Amino acid sequence: MKMAFIKVENEDMMIEEEFSVKNEDPVEQTDVPKSCPAKLRVILQEHDIRKLDLPNGIPGTVGELESIVRRAFGLIGNFILHYKDADFGEEYFSLTSTSDIKDKDTIKVIHIVEPPTLTLTFTDVESSIRSPSKSCIQTSVHSSLTDVYPSVSSSCSGLQDTLICSSSEHKTQRSQRWPTEFPVPRFAYDTELVLAAGSEAFKKDGIQLNFTSILPDILEKLAETIFNYVAYPTSAQLSDVVEALIQKHPCLKEPGSYNGCYGWRQRLKYKMGNYRAKLRGLGCPELDVNSVKKKRAHEKAPAKNIKKPRKAEVNFLPPHPQGETEESLEQERLELLEELKKGTNCLVINEKMAKTFSFRRQEIVSQAIPVNDVKYRWPALFDTAQINEEFRRITTVNLEETFMTKLDLYSPKMMSLVFSKGRSSKTSIQRIKNMLLEDFSLESRREAAIRSLMVYLRENEEDLFKEHLDDEDISNEVMKIIITRGSLVSEPARARIVIEGTEVQQDLEVSRACALLMGLIYALNLSYPKELKNTFEAFQKIFLELDDMKPSPKVMSLKNKLLY
Repeated sequence: MKMAFIKVENEDMMIEEEFSVKNEDPVEQTDVPKSCPAKLRVILQEHDIRKLDLPNGIPGTVGELESIVRRAFGLIGNFILHYKDADFGEEYFSLTSTSDIKDKDTIKVIHIVEPPTLTLTFTDVESSIRSPSKSCIQTSVHSSLTDVYPSVSSSCSGLQDTLICSSSEHKTQRSQRWPTEFPVPRFAYDTELVLAAGSEAFKKDGIQLNFTSILPDILEKLAETIFNYVAYPTSAQLSDVVEALIQKHPCLKEPGSYNGCYGWRQRLKYKMGNYRAKLRGLGCPELDVNSVKKKRAHEKAPAKNIKKPRKAEVNFLPPHPQGETEESLEQERLELLEELKKGTNCLVINEKMAKTFSFRRQEIVSQAIPVNDVKYRWPALFDTAQINEEFRRITTVNLEETFMTKLDLYSPKMMSLVFSKGRSSKTSIQRIKNMLLEDFSLESRREAAIRSLMVYLRENEEDLFKEHLDDEDISNEVMKIIITRGSLVSEPARARIVIEGTEVQQDLEVSRACALLMGLIYALNLSYPKELKNTFEAFQKIFLELDDMKPSPKVMSLKNKLLY
C-alpha cells in the first residue's frame, strides 16, 4: 500500500482517501512481508484472549515482539511466548524466531513465576495474648521481580492481575460506580408486608397506598443504599432512585405530582442531607471535611468551598482502615520510603500504597498540599503503575486500558468529523493532515485524533501541548505536555508531563501522556484548566465513561455524533 508522496487535490478530503491507494502488483507485496500490517491472536489467560494489531508488521526478533505484547497488555514480570506448530497437530512450542509465525496466527503468554518464599516467625504466647491485634505468624512474600525503585519500574503496570498474593482493598472503600439501574433495597419486614398489601390493592382497584407509617423506614433504607455509591447524589441520580422505587412499588406513586415522583425526590433530597449530618457527627471523613469547624476563617459558611466528588470519583475521601490511625499510617509511609530506597518489589509497594490510600487522600484533598510536596512525600505515586492503581482506587476504572480502547474506537470518526469542518479550522486541520502524511503509525494516529478532538471543541492545542525548546523554563507551566520530536520522521515523538512547574513524567508517547495526565488530575485532586475544560471533559465522559450521563452541550453533541 502506498503511503507517501500522495498529492492531495482537495484540502478538506477525508484522511481515509489520502491513504486508500493500493498497490495492485502482487509481486511487490510478497517481497517485504514483514512490513505488511499483521494481527495476532494473543492468549493471556484461558479466559482472556485479545487481538494484537501490528501496523508495522511482525517484528524481526522475539524480544521486540515480547516488548510490544508487554506494553500493549500491561504485563509484568518474566514471561515467554508459545506458538501453534502446524507440523505437530497445532501443539504449542516455545517461540524462538518470529519467522515461525505469520498474520492471524495464535501466540500464548506463559508467565514465569517463582514460588514465594514464606518466612514464619512465631511469637510468644503471652505476648500474643497481650497484643491480640498482632498475628502470631507473620508472613512475608518475596517476589522475583527485579525492575524496581529508584524509578519504581513501569513493569509494575497491571499489577492487580498478576500478583501471587495481594491484600484486598479495604472494606470501607466503595467498590462500584453508580449503577445503570438502581437496586431498590429490601425494607423492614413490616414495611414489606404493607407494600405487598398496597400493591395488591393498587393492581385490583387502583387505590394509592397511604404510606405515612412506613415513610421513615423507606427513606432510611434508600439513603443507606445511595450512600453505598455516592455521598452527594445529583438530581438525576435521585430521580433514578425514585423511578426505580415507583417501578417496583407502583402503589407509592403520588397522584398529585406531575410525574408521580416529584414529592419523593424532594423527601429523598432532604433525607440525604439529614443522613449526611448524622454520619458527619460520627466522624465520616468524606463529610467531616466540610464541617464548619474544619474550615478556615474566611470560609466559615456551610455551603462555601464544599469538598466533594466533582469528576465521578467513587472513593473521594475514604476512612482509614480499621485499627489504623494517622500516626500508624505515617509510619507506613516512612516504611514505604525505606522500601523504595532499598529497591523492593512491586508487591510491597502496591500493598503499602493501598494501605495508605486514605491517609494520602486526606493530605491531598483536605490540606491541598502543592504537587512538589506530594512528590516529596509520596514519590511512588508518580510511577506509571501507581498512577493507574490510584486512578482505579478512586474511580474503580482501569485508566490506560479504557482510555486507549475508546480513543482507538472513536479515532476514525473523530478525524472524519474534523476534516469535514469549514474553513474556520483550515490551518489546524491541514497541520494534522501533514502529520499523518509524514507518519501514519498507530501512535501518530492517536495524537492526531486527540488534536482533532481539540479542534472540534474549538480549544487551542497549544494550551495543552508545547513543542520542546532548548533551555526552556517550565517553572511557570501550570499543566502542560511538552513534546520532543526526533530529527527523523521515523523517530517517535516523546512527551513529558509538567504540573505546577514540576516535571512528573517523562519519555512517554503523546497519547499515553494524555491518559496519565488524567490519572494525575484525579490522584492530585486538580481542577481542569478553564481553557481546556471541554477537552478534559471529553477525556472523562467519552474516553473514560465517567459521569457520561450529563455532559455539557458541546461534549454531548460530539458524543452523539461519534456513537451514531
